[in-house]
Amino acid sequence: MGLGLGSCVRVTPPPTTTTVPPPAPTNALEAGVRPGPDLVGLDADDVERFWRAFRISCGSLVTREDTSGLTRPEDWRTACSFDRGRSDPDRIEVRIRDGGLSEAEAAQQLDLLRRTFELVQIGDGTAFATGYYEPEIRGCRTPRPGCEVPIYRRPPDLLDADPRTGARGRGRVDEQGSYVLYHDRAAIEEGALAGRGLELAWAADPVDLFFLQIQGSGRVRMEDGSVMRIGYASQNGRDYVPIGRLMRERGLLQPPVSMQRIAEWIHANPDAGRALMRENPSYVFFHELTGPGPLGALGRPVTPRVTVAADPRFVPLGAPVLLMGMDNPAANHLWVAQDTGGAIRGANRFDTFWGAGEEAAAIAGSMQSHGRAYLLLPRGALRRIRERAQAQR
Repeated sequence: MGLGLGSCVRVTPPPTTTTVPPPAPTNALEAGVRPGPDLVGLDADDVERFWRAFRISCGSLVTREDTSGLTRPEDWRTACSFDRGRSDPDRIEVRIRDGGLSEAEAAQQLDLLRRTFELVQIGDGTAFATGYYEPEIRGCRTPRPGCEVPIYRRPPDLLDADPRTGARGRGRVDEQGSYVLYHDRAAIEEGALAGRGLELAWAADPVDLFFLQIQGSGRVRMEDGSVMRIGYASQNGRDYVPIGRLMRERGLLQPPVSMQRIAEWIHANPDAGRALMRENPSYVFFHELTGPGPLGALGRPVTPRVTVAADPRFVPLGAPVLLMGMDNPAANHLWVAQDTGGAIRGANRFDTFWGAGEEAAAIAGSMQSHGRAYLLLPRGALRRIRERAQAQR
């Protein structure tokens, strides 16, 4: 039947459905745990460095609660006993310092690794790794022209929880007695903390200090040649915003985007660069380090090319991590999760530590690598996890 000129047709659109993504897992157990492959493909250097760094972690593994839910302190006692009968750890430590193990000793230590641990995969095992290092920046102990960017201690009014309710979250009590977010980067750089005697030292370059804050620790070389080593003391509670991502999204830099290229762009565009840095509201406070270091989240020294930062909700702090098939082969190593980071969140997200110096800065600054990740858990832990999961069904 035809339609007259005055007729109209109402088209009813099909019903739409909104797919709500499932909530992100909050720990490793929720992400899913499954067996990994056999432990193969490790060389003697990897094994040497691993045992040396792992021993540093053991004091924490056997005492602290594992927020990932994967292990208990007693699970690590055998792995941390170093009393195997087939090896002499004290002699091995000396041989490591003297230039390494013999072929037979290296094979023995690899066999020990296989007998002590089993590989497990968290979630889909797809890993993303960045890099960090211990930078050295120019500075001074008292301010002067050309060296007047304050490096702040943790302010006493920065609190970890609301004093009235106990609710966790960094903030401060304002003049009206309300618990509010702490000053952001822009406010601090505009003088929110000035005149309070919180200056630990002064930096010559605000861009250098910005990247030192991202690394979390570093060295300040003074005019007289002396060096102050500083480490992470706290953070203002604001979310970390990676400015490299903002630059890619806005077409300011084309991939690959490295720390060095970002710094060059900011120096070449000082006003826009200052505004860009302030889009990362996170601000880090430091204290002076006088002992060994830099120190990781366990309060113990971190080891170049072995320490990795991880999210403790998904990796037991102190546990071994194996990265394989990474885009950047430099990351294909056996690591130890001895640190954390503000941007290191979620399963299979890691930040590899490369030490100090120009080579470390070059590797860390360009590390943006995808691949596979496996945790090494003490044998028996996976069986207990599966039995517990079956009992809860």
